[in-house]
Amino acid sequence: MIRLAGAGEEGLGEDVTYDAGEHDRQQQRSCVLPLAGTWTLDSFSEHLGGQPLFDHEPAQHASLDYRRWGFESAALDLALRQAGRSLEDAVGRAPAALTFVVSMRLGTPATSERLHAWLALYPDLRFKLDATADWSAQLIAELAATGAVVAVDFKGRYRGTSVDTQPDPALYRLVAEGLPGAWLEDPALTPETEAVLEPHRERVTWDAIIHSVEDIDGLPWPPRTVNLKPSRFGSLQRLFAAYDHCAARGIDAYGGGQFELGCGRGQIQLLAALFHPGSPNDVAPGAFNLDPRPGLPTSPLALDPEPIGFRLRP
Repeated sequence: MIRLAGAGEEGLGEDVTYDAGEHDRQQQRSCVLPLAGTWTLDSFSEHLGGQPLFDHEPAQHASLDYRRWGFESAALDLALRQAGRSLEDAVGRAPAALTFVVSMRLGTPATSERLHAWLALYPDLRFKLDATADWSAQLIAELAATGAVVAVDFKGRYRGTSVDTQPDPALYRLVAEGLPGAWLEDPALTPETEAVLEPHRERVTWDAIIHSVEDIDGLPWPPRTVNLKPSRFGSLQRLFAAYDHCAARGIDAYGGGQFELGCGRGQIQLLAALFHPGSPNDVAPGAFNLDPRPGLPTSPLALDPEPIGFRLRP
């Protein structure tokens, strides 16, 4: 958790850096950054961008954006609290009921058992699933029969993580043809996979490589939709520029989470509810990352933001 204090208020943010050791290291390092002063959000962000957020080069370059987002979201919360304003007031939008999907893998070996366990409790639940090399035609047919899979993540654009997957044109074909209504997220592009994906280009969407407007413009073909994960952008300016850019270009967007455990989950839910509430947002309440159980909130989710600041009520 990132905590910034000023003028009798406190702003909260969450660092979603993947490596737990990096969190321990930062806590031991404590408050060493020269952040004291009088700032606007813009001048604070510019100053923060020149600071060493790590005392070493992190193993994953994306960690720089993840940690920066923790500070920037805390600064936004603090600034709004000091101003006595809500985020919805600041951006001139009201949060709508939030559509969410549940993101998960299907185990090793992959089976539809866990998905059916969730559907037995919540028949209207929808899913974004990580495809793995052991998905079979039979499994994909079982998934298709549920009508509950709205997106499949190939994890083909990750590098140096535990979820990296290799390009597999046979798997891509099985998924694209067997789940014709699902978005196809982050395929790895090779001559072989591009040939498979060519008829399905309008269903291909991107996540891991989207950190800026320039990344959206640099995609191999214009997307119909993209996954805008706030923590991937690092700065508020880059994130809100992407919202504006997608709106201007007619590109749909959906949100994604990074296993936020604290205030960050509510913050990404609030942003999704303000900017793309009806999309298949991968921002389900954290309990959906655990074993299936009754009594959880359902989609669409009615949010309860605090009257000032950038967070939901506890």
